[in-house]
Parts: sequence; C-alpha cells; structure tokens
Amino acid sequence: MELNVLDIMAPAFFECLILVGIHSYLGLHVIRRKVIFVDLALAQIAALGTTVGFLFGVLPGTTGAYWFSLLFTFLGAAVFSISRIRHEKIPQEAVIGLAYAIAASVAILVIDKAPHGAEHIKEILTGSILWVKWDTIRNAAIVYSFVGIFHYIYRKQFILISENPEEAYKKGMNVRFWDFLFYVSFGVVITHSVGTAGVLLVFVFLVVPAITSMLITDVLWKQLIIGWAMGVIVSVFGLYLSYIGDLPSGPTVVAFYGLMLIIVAVYLYVHRAEMRKKALMRVALGLGTLIVVVFGFYLLGNFFSKIQNEHSHSETDTEIVHQPESKSDINIDSMTEEELDAYLNNENDINHLNMLFQKSTDEYNKFKIASRIVELNKKSGAELLISILKESELPFVKEEVYTKIKEMSGRDFGYDAMNGSEANRNAFKLMDNWKNSL
Repeated sequence: MELNVLDIMAPAFFECLILVGIHSYLGLHVIRRKVIFVDLALAQIAALGTTVGFLFGVLPGTTGAYWFSLLFTFLGAAVFSISRIRHEKIPQEAVIGLAYAIAASVAILVIDKAPHGAEHIKEILTGSILWVKWDTIRNAAIVYSFVGIFHYIYRKQFILISENPEEAYKKGMNVRFWDFLFYVSFGVVITHSVGTAGVLLVFVFLVVPAITSMLITDVLWKQLIIGWAMGVIVSVFGLYLSYIGDLPSGPTVVAFYGLMLIIVAVYLYVHRAEMRKKALMRVALGLGTLIVVVFGFYLLGNFFSKIQNEHSHSETDTEIVHQPESKSDINIDSMTEEELDAYLNNENDINHLNMLFQKSTDEYNKFKIASRIVELNKKSGAELLISILKESELPFVKEEVYTKIKEMSGRDFGYDAMNGSEANRNAFKLMDNWKNSL
C-alpha cells in the first residue's frame, strides 16, 4: 500500500495537537511563575532517567525506561518545590538552570560509554515525532486528560500561586506542597512528551504559544484559545514543510514557531505604535540590516572556504599521504564518523562495500554502508538493510534503518523496532516481497 502525505503526517499532527492542548496551558503558568526554563530542566531530567536506564540495559521506549524517566522527574519536582523560598536571595530560575546543566552533563557522561551514544543524545533533543504510533498518542491523550482534570479541580490554588504567590502565603497556603503537586503533574506530561517530541520541541510548545497569547491579551481563556489556535496552524504548516522539504519534523516545527512569534511581535509593534509610519520604517530598517548581515556572512563564508580549499590543494600536492597497503586492510570501525562518511562517499565498489559490511561489528556503521550501497544498487542495499533489522538488538538503530526502508519504498510494513524478529515476521515477509520486486 502506497503512503501519501496524510498517511505519513496524520499521527504526527494529532500528537502535536495534544501537545499543544496541555503545553499551552502549562506554559501560561510557567511564564507567570517566571520559571521559563523549568520545562527544559524537567525534560532533561526525564531524559537523564531514560539514559540511566539505557546504561543498565533498559531499552528506550519500554515500560522500564518510562518508569526510570518518571521517577527522575519526580525527584526534579521535589528539588524545584523546595527551592522556592518566600524571601529568596537567589532566584529560583538560577536553581532550575543549574539543574538543567547538571542533568545534561551527567547524561553525556553516562551515555559516553554506551554504544551509539551520540544517536541517543540526538534523539533526546529532536525526538521522533514523525514516526509516533497511534497507541502512543492514545496513551498520551489519556494521561494529559487526567492532568488537565486535576488542574481544573484545583485551578484556584494553582492560578493564585502562579499569579500572586505573596497572596497565597498570606492566606496560609502550603505553597511548597502545591508547587510539588504542580511540578509532579508537569513532570508526568514532560515524561510522555520528551519520548516522542524531544526536548527542543517540547520547550517550544510550552513557551511560544504562551508568550504569543500574553502579548495579545491578559484574559486567561482568551490566551488559551490563541495558544491552541497558533499550535494548530504551526503544526499543520510546519509538518507539511518538513514533508515537502524532506526535513526533520521536530526542528522544522520549532523553526516555524519561532518565525510565527516574530511575525506576531512585529505586527503588534506596528499596530500599537502611535506613529505607524515611523514604526514601519524601523521594521524595514531592521529587515534591511538583517539581509545585509546574512549576505555579509555568506560572502565571509565563501571567502574562507576558498582560502581553505586552496590550502588543502597545496598540501595534497606536497605531502605524501599514507594509504593502507590494500583495501582489505581498512578497518572502518576504527574511523571517526566524519572519516567514515568521507570514505563511503568516495567508494563505488559494491563488492568492497559488501566486504566492509561483513567485517564491521558496529551496527550503525553497517547501516551507513548499506545506505551507501542503496545509492549504487537499490536491491542489494535493501537486502542488507533488512538483514540489519533481523539481527540488530538496538532499537534506535533498527528505528533508523526502518525509517530508511520506508523512505525508499514509500510504504509502512508494520514493523516495530521494539519487538523481536518473531513478532515482526509478517513485516519481514512484506519487506522481502518488496525487495524482490526491485
């Protein structure tokens, strides 16, 4: 069955809708509390939990990984609720920023010893929203609904503490306790969101709709409607741009959110200015300055690139480069990622590439070799990609391989990277039939 844009983008779009629904609301609290980076910090702490679980062999996307992530988030919620002090000398935002930096650093240290750690870190940042499954969307919608109901029941307490914490103290409220409940519920949302959308997209879903709506109105229900409407528009156009431009979905939506915020801010500046002509002149001057700066960087980049190329050519002419005695001496597993990419881009011998594939013990390197063979011989490359799916034990490698197969075929064979070969038997039959038809 051939996939069209709706088949591919529908799950990602509905995932974006439910993310917008809960994050736009929570973002209003975050802006009012002036803890802008609490989302990034909790998301990074949740990601640290997944990373620690991964180090113990708990695979991302499993129930075990979810509980690792959730429990780490609860610890973060406790720290953030304790760090609120009525007469604070150190802003709570400083504690939140420090928590983010420590969580990110520890995650890098932990994952450094794991195979394909760079890919795991990249997935944490950007997510894989394009390939989100319907059951994941359903589960997230259920959890977000319970969080929404919880916040609706206790909306007076949460809103008062967010808008006027001093008044909450005067009324005798246990502010730290309610803060803990807020951050725990917030952490539950983040734990679900980060796994599919990634740290960056989750942060933007939280902050940009809230900022935009608060620029327009001070009324809470109007802010919610504006945030939700903006989220729907950005999700539709951002995902469509990523599809037609063959771009990563998460970063594309993030960039489009930023563009929309700039457009709204400029419009409001001009619309509310006492002297609109003068405001328009300033906007035009700013736009012209931006164009000049971009063009300047373009010329600067070309200038240094030309110098570097001339220098490289002169070194090539004068230096004797050591080469292996034969192609069979090459060990690609000892190469850096950049060296491997450069080597494969210049290798056109399929037999040699097959030999490298068989010799390599690194599954991600095998994927790169198979991808290169696809460019030279689609059927041979497809056969190697399918073999990786059948033999690999690393879900994030299998997910990337399967993404490549779907791009090649334009079809979804129903393969699940979290399941073993036996559970994916029907998917492999369909893939083998497709490969044989090439």
